[in-house]
Amino acid sequence: MAKRETSRTVYSSELGRMCAHCGLPASRCQCRANPRGRSGGQRSSTLALSNPESDGFVRVGRSSRGRGGKTVTLVEGVQLSGTELRELARDLKRHCGTGGALKEDTIEIQGDQRDALVKTLEERGFRVKRKGG
Repeated sequence: MAKRETSRTVYSSELGRMCAHCGLPASRCQCRANPRGRSGGQRSSTLALSNPESDGFVRVGRSSRGRGGKTVTLVEGVQLSGTELRELARDLKRHCGTGGALKEDTIEIQGDQRDALVKTLEERGFRVKRKGG
């Protein structure tokens, strides 16, 4: 039985994330620039998953990895500038009455605050999805 050619590079330390369809680095992907150039013009779910910030939803999830078992709530995909993002992080921490941090484009709030954050973000006009369970 012949070996199937399904093996492909997903990530390269030199180039970063690779596109599943054209095989180019995600930053130079031809599929995103011309989605109709592929079969039927349908956007692939793998492309949508590789860039979750582009769908307009703010994702709120819980994590405890690398924190000694302590739980934090993560707010990802907020499309705001640096100053506005810092102000939003400050306001969310005050609303929850806890500490937290802003790391890159992710807001971390101490404890499991998912319900309160989803409600607050929706009141502020964000489209919110809960991430995880």
